Amino acid sequence: MAERSKFGSRGPGRPSRSEIYERLDAAIVEVRDRLGGLPSPVEARAIWDELWVHEAHNSTAIEGNTLVLREVEQLLMEGRAVGDRRLAEYMEVKGYADAARWVYGQALEPTLYQPEELLTLTEIRHVHRMAMEPVWSVSPHPDAMLEESPGSFRRHDIQPFPGGMRPPSFALVEPKLRDWLDQVNAIPSTEGHLMESLARAHVGFEQVHPFLDGNGRTGRLLLNLVLARLGYAPAIIQKRERPRYLQALRKADEGNDGPLAELIARAVLDNLYRFVVPALAGPARLVPLAALETPHASRIALRNAAQRGRLRAQRGDDGQWRSSRAWVDEYLAGRYARRAKSPASGDDERR
Repeated sequence: MAERSKFGSRGPGRPSRSEIYERLDAAIVEVRDRLGGLPSPVEARAIWDELWVHEAHNSTAIEGNTLVLREVEQLLMEGRAVGDRRLAEYMEVKGYADAARWVYGQALEPTLYQPEELLTLTEIRHVHRMAMEPVWSVSPHPDAMLEESPGSFRRHDIQPFPGGMRPPSFALVEPKLRDWLDQVNAIPSTEGHLMESLARAHVGFEQVHPFLDGNGRTGRLLLNLVLARLGYAPAIIQKRERPRYLQALRKADEGNDGPLAELIARAVLDNLYRFVVPALAGPARLVPLAALETPHASRIALRNAAQRGRLRAQRGDDGQWRSSRAWVDEYLAGRYARRAKSPASGDDERR
């Protein structure tokens, strides 16, 4: 796992944790009840391909991989290793992407069996093996014994993390991991918000640190496997969020799961509105304004335009404004036309 570091407090204007949870709950209802639920990778390959590329890029970048998004996309979609990086970095991305593809398929369209549990010990080892074998083949861990190859638990003790948390002795890894699996498989019946339970599970895996290397990547892949099996989009922690993520893990080590739960919720919500909802809805279907914002029109600007009657939209019984991509495009085209006629008038939609 990458070194854990500090980050600042909540910025001005950021919604509270409870507001994020409310937005996420509303988005899940939108996807499940209005849009038919998350599609399988076969039904909507384009959605999952985009999520797949972004996850492979950001999750490996958190661990120090230097490939930029364009290079990751060309490697995964075209099979071309562009740029001048170390071979190990390309193999690291390839391995993570293979594991993520398997995770999406098993979560949404199981091909071999439908497990009774959310997660199994066999799946944990399989995900680690898929993620780590390609890079291990060209750059194995320098301290690894033969028994510590990808998919096998560590036979070394781990030094304490920067925050002071010490993973258990290697002799306790498997029993600790089985206890952790009991916690994960009890998540659907656990009280409190789902994101809080997932945060406890996520940090719990990192605390066990069952493998010699690749625990951070494996932990994020397992988090997404559980999320998708529960009907949620994957949580892609952006590389720019690395300091915030690592500090949230440190706080969770101390018993405060809230910051990590909020970060996971934000990541899931962002992926729902950025990738899933727009693709499922198509250009004509009504969706929440948050799924329609663009670099030129924020959710707040669209809401203001809807309230003023400049953007065609409908307000539902739940209080949410909904519009369509076609209507937003029509509104933006009209706004640009008005701006061209009156260049000195300013952009009153952003006020």
